[in-house]
Amino acid sequence: MIDSRPLAERMRPKHLDDIIGQDHLIGKEGPIRKLVKSGNVPSMILWGPPGVGKTTLAEVLSKELDRPFHQLSAINSGVKDIREVITSAKRNDLFAGGRPILFIDEIHRFSKSQQDALLDAVERGHITLIGATTENPSFEVIPALLSRSQVYTLKHLESKDLDKLLDMAISRDSECKERQIELRERKALKRASGGDGRKLLNALELVVKFKEETPLIITDALVNDLIKENVAFYDKGGEQHYDIISAFIKSIRGSDPNAAVYYLARMLEGGEDVKFIARRLLILASEDIGLANPNALLMAEATFSAVERLGMPEARIPLSECAIYLAVSEKSNSAYLAIDAALEHCRTNGAQAIPLHLRNAPTKLMKEMGYGSDYLYAHNYEGGFVQQNYLPESMIGQTFYHPSTNSKEEIFKKRLNLIWKDQYDY
Repeated sequence: MIDSRPLAERMRPKHLDDIIGQDHLIGKEGPIRKLVKSGNVPSMILWGPPGVGKTTLAEVLSKELDRPFHQLSAINSGVKDIREVITSAKRNDLFAGGRPILFIDEIHRFSKSQQDALLDAVERGHITLIGATTENPSFEVIPALLSRSQVYTLKHLESKDLDKLLDMAISRDSECKERQIELRERKALKRASGGDGRKLLNALELVVKFKEETPLIITDALVNDLIKENVAFYDKGGEQHYDIISAFIKSIRGSDPNAAVYYLARMLEGGEDVKFIARRLLILASEDIGLANPNALLMAEATFSAVERLGMPEARIPLSECAIYLAVSEKSNSAYLAIDAALEHCRTNGAQAIPLHLRNAPTKLMKEMGYGSDYLYAHNYEGGFVQQNYLPESMIGQTFYHPSTNSKEEIFKKRLNLIWKDQYDY
């Protein structure tokens, strides 16, 4: 009998050892692997991009633990559906060997009331909840539910993982084996996937279905031509989501308001979550505009608030206003680079001793030990500045912030060089 399921579904792993990638979670020392061995798997949120195995991992966990498995999609499930599944899970738990697993795909799409409906069952241990989300759970999952769950981040598949997945598909899938596939070149397939295993297998299946010759020799040119001709087939799952938001962000970063509004329209027309767009604008205002125009962050924050209150279709207006404002603003990533450089220094060098004159001195003993002594209060000096060391002694002169070349930060740079002389490299 011919298996009509998509290749990605036919290749879905059945056991933990069959899952490709995510070694940081399911490798020999991975936390999820250890939990499975202990038999004590808590409720969890699996956070990661599409096609990295969130649904697969949930299904495999239920098999490895021999637990009943219930699945809901947040797109088409309501509170009534949740309560029915929980009631069924409680009833089945009386006869099953372990606590049932309730898997909720796209849990970030659940409203607060829908997520509240899960709380009691999770808290009382009637179910083990596994939620899958492409959005940051800190924003999209209610705190009460988040505090009762472990959050695990899944990553895009690496090049070696994609190679392994391709090799498994052509050697194990019956349809692929019949075609005697030779992967003469793989770069186009892997580039099209973007680290998404499902997109990779969709692209491979596209080639297999549209080219009838056997043996089938796959080249980069062949893959590129077929994908261009069959965009709708290749993107049938709406997976352009990340391509469009990427183009939107890069257009604003590149100061092109026309392209920004075009990609904004594409997202709105496609039914994208307006809060998702507004959140990306908040990030962009900090990361790409930053100190060149500090009002950009205020604009993005006001836009997010307006979008929450208005909803569509009115939300399109403040989103457009914000996208255009951010696009025409001067750009600077100096604050972004500065904090990343400081974080890297902390990780590499550990915690350095804070100078005594900067330390807090709440007790008499601390004051006797010199805590806070010799500190110079800046407001007591002309211009509200006095030169003294603020960094740990071993770091004096270490420069993390480098002003960008925009009108506002040129002013910052001039002042910093004036007051600090040669102490920092501005």
